[in-house]
Amino acid sequence: MQNNVIVSCEHLMRSFTSKDMGINHVLREINLQLNQGDFVVLIGPSGCGKSTLLNIIAGFDKPTGGTVMVRGAPVRGPGPDKAMVFQDYALLPWLNARENVEIGLRLQGVGTRERRCIADEFLRLVGLGHAAERPVYKLSGGMQQRVSIARALALKPTVLLMDEPFGALDAFQRAIMHKELVQIWKTTNASIIFVTHSLEEALFLGNRVVAMTPGAVGLTGEISIDLPRPRDPMSLEFTALKRKLFDMITAHIPDRTETFVE
Repeated sequence: MQNNVIVSCEHLMRSFTSKDMGINHVLREINLQLNQGDFVVLIGPSGCGKSTLLNIIAGFDKPTGGTVMVRGAPVRGPGPDKAMVFQDYALLPWLNARENVEIGLRLQGVGTRERRCIADEFLRLVGLGHAAERPVYKLSGGMQQRVSIARALALKPTVLLMDEPFGALDAFQRAIMHKELVQIWKTTNASIIFVTHSLEEALFLGNRVVAMTPGAVGLTGEISIDLPRPRDPMSLEFTALKRKLFDMITAHIPDRTETFVE
């Protein structure tokens, strides 16, 4: 495997068994590769398996077939090399911003002084150096999500996994976070897999956008985005890519239109 390959999924499959519906195939024949410094966005409607795929890469779930490897090693379970950022922040409200960022470092046995220095470094990176000692419950939603990102980055993970992290934010906060995340990605050269159902978010953030559809079709296509940054969602080029991506996603969704005869 090449040295710059961070994540490799080969022939990945995931199915669930239920009494009522039998076997539900969520993922089928997923082949995906993430290289060093990539910003890959997984996009598709609800139920297409985006979060399931992310959870398998993170080690929270196991595939029913195929392999997933990080830095050439099979994923056996969760670990600090695969940091996850969730939509609901997952912060401890009784702790301040710095203490929340320190949690993973404390579990790794990092000493108090070093822990504080690392936490402060990444809080400054996300623009919250001034709020290190503020309880997180007093922070806005956007600020809480920045703390969550700082906590993940403080572990210096091999891959940063983000599951619709801005889904709970309003449109204005989301736009701000998009710009800040792009800047963080450029600064750290992080390797990111980002899940969303928003066409505009996918095209604004990613340098590669991978489309998924429900029904275990798998990955239905990929677009490489070479638009200059910062990207203008109102530009003709952006709009054309948005249409292309929409067509790619919806091409495999069955038409359920029914004709009713009186």
